[in-house]
Amino acid sequence: MDDRVLVEHVSKTFTLRRGRAQEEVRALDDVSFAVGDGEIVALTGLSGCGKTTLLRIIMGLETASAGRVAVGGRDVTGCGHDRGLVFQHAELMPWRTALGNVEFGLEVQGVSKQERRRIAMEKLDLVGLAKSADRRPAQLSGGMKQRVGLARALSIDPQVLLMDEPFGALDAHTREALQLEVLRIHQETGKTIIFVTHDLDEAVLLADRVVLMSPHPGRVQQIFDVPLPRPRGDSVELRRRPEFAETRYEIWQALMANSPDKAHSPQKEAA
Repeated sequence: MDDRVLVEHVSKTFTLRRGRAQEEVRALDDVSFAVGDGEIVALTGLSGCGKTTLLRIIMGLETASAGRVAVGGRDVTGCGHDRGLVFQHAELMPWRTALGNVEFGLEVQGVSKQERRRIAMEKLDLVGLAKSADRRPAQLSGGMKQRVGLARALSIDPQVLLMDEPFGALDAHTREALQLEVLRIHQETGKTIIFVTHDLDEAVLLADRVVLMSPHPGRVQQIFDVPLPRPRGDSVELRRRPEFAETRYEIWQALMANSPDKAHSPQKEAA
């Protein structure tokens, strides 16, 4: 499998101002891993491990203080159409319809009105929202807004789809429905996907590999292979498999090794 995304020795330091004083905070330290073409990789870890910062560097929204990121063999020097980002909150433009929001990236690219409408409708259909194309965000549920955000990211046909806790603010039922939606879209499109999550169930359910990061500063603690076959269409059946429980527990044990509260138990664990 060819590497679609390469992260090599990435470090990131932020300078914080406190009155006249300055303080340097190291968010990431010497982070390296590769993501194969068509692979799904989850980034997880305790708060402060730099997951979102790393995702933003891969997207080109932040610049690494050291190291390099390459997508498709080309160094990332800023945002590009080879990457699409789905935010934790959909961040839709309230004055535009669902269709208009999905069209936006294509509009920026200068795609003709007729063609961008065709592509946007195709992506809305892909996420099951073709019948809601004319609705504005205020008329959409939280799950529907995230579907629009997913369709918008897919509309530019990126090589890599980046997702920053896209289902974290949703109820359990909607979250599970969208997890299955991502699995279906991945099966249909073969996109390379990197996503941030605090939910270990979600990480194991969706990913081929899980990158566990340790905090202060963020480092790669361990990378876990997920031995579940694809396609993964039945989340209930998948969760019953011994490989699911074993992999999840192995990641959880490694995660808790870095927890400031070592008194956690599996019953008390918060995803």
